[in-house]
Amino acid sequence: MNTLATTGGSAAAPFGLGNYTIKRPFLTLFGRKFHVFGPDGSQVMFVKHKILTFKDEWNIYADESESNALIRVKARQAIGLNIVTDVFDAKSGEKVGAVRNKGLKSIVRDTWEVLDTADNVIGSFGEDSNALLRRFIPILLGHWHMDVGGTSVAKIDQVFRFFTKEFTLAITPGAKVDPRLAIGCAMLALMRELMREAR
Repeated sequence: MNTLATTGGSAAAPFGLGNYTIKRPFLTLFGRKFHVFGPDGSQVMFVKHKILTFKDEWNIYADESESNALIRVKARQAIGLNIVTDVFDAKSGEKVGAVRNKGLKSIVRDTWEVLDTADNVIGSFGEDSNALLRRFIPILLGHWHMDVGGTSVAKIDQVFRFFTKEFTLAITPGAKVDPRLAIGCAMLALMRELMREAR
């Protein structure tokens, strides 16, 4: 049975905004922090990438104080071809879904299977852009999309800027996806971008 955790009732901010702008400094040395803004320009989330971590694991916070964790993203293993990364509600500990890396496919194009709370495959998430070229020409803009049940539920588009890395995340209105999962997956894709730049 396909199950996907959902936010109860009407989704509360910052999960119910639908459209987000994600920014970080252009240079990787100073760019290990992501600021997430809502449609009105106010900051609604914050992520900081740790430099030295054995297993991919990080939180999405409400702000820079890092005192209010909203979403937890945690890989089940440190090394492997088909690594599963779980997305949790940081407050309740509830699992809202997961993604599984598509092994060798992800070497040239980031590709994941979207899993529900019982690890059933319910969709896909991956790059749309010229992924291989972007490995060698980082200034090319990136694009990603998430499908669930054969329907597009979220998309990420990079916006050209001179002094910052900027991305938009749009969650389809009425989409059958928990926005916490969509946000967690979006940040996971951008973390992959960051790690490639750091090499």
